[in-house]
Amino acid sequence: MTSLELAERLADVAAQETLARFRTPDLRAESKGAERFDPVTEADRAAEAAMRALLARERPDDGILGEEADDVPSRSGQTWVLDPIDGTRAFISGLPVWGTLIALNDGGAPSLGLIDQPYIGERFLSDGTRALHRKGGIETPLAVRPCARLADATLFSTFPEVGTAAEGAAFHHVAGQCRLTRYGTDCYAYGLLALGQIDLVIEAGLYAYDIQGPMAVVAGAGGIVTAWDGGPAQDGGRIVAAGDARVHAAALEVLSRA
Repeated sequence: MTSLELAERLADVAAQETLARFRTPDLRAESKGAERFDPVTEADRAAEAAMRALLARERPDDGILGEEADDVPSRSGQTWVLDPIDGTRAFISGLPVWGTLIALNDGGAPSLGLIDQPYIGERFLSDGTRALHRKGGIETPLAVRPCARLADATLFSTFPEVGTAAEGAAFHHVAGQCRLTRYGTDCYAYGLLALGQIDLVIEAGLYAYDIQGPMAVVAGAGGIVTAWDGGPAQDGGRIVAAGDARVHAAALEVLSRA
């Protein structure tokens, strides 16, 4: 089984757990944060457990970095990076834009990434040699669209606050120069970027498991993902993803001044 085939099987077993619990009346959410609501559900835990069990059978020497359980050290040099539900707030609210994120990393940038949107039946994936979107059995190559100027750009972010007050202010300096800004799509924004529907995603406060799957998908579609200072993005933090290097550079320039 190839790594991409395994990634798809991981997404499938996660979907069995998440879809069985989505929009159910007895779904309960706990908060992992003391100062702000940071929800986790049994769906998050069950989906990650199912993925970990599959990896234990198929790739016992590979490492695992996941959101809901302890890290597993790698003996093979490869690590699977898992986010069972990216968008738990959307999940518990009945919104369909949550997804499952999977990446494979050998120590640097992820070599493989998958964004699965199980409720709406869309999957975005890349293994470095091909990048595609799948829906209803139809596969379409992923390709970002050209966009040279912020004035022509559509910008997405999960939260209007975008991290700290200072980070939020910097973000809004960029947003004020864009043609259109939208919020609340979680990982789906990166899929839309790779599909050539939008131009920028800017976020802050991300973890490795939030960005590595989307990062590989966007890169496979011809886009670019960096930190706000232009450095590596695979460890999370402040993230700028763009379909065109020109609008990416323009966004970085505004963020650096702000």
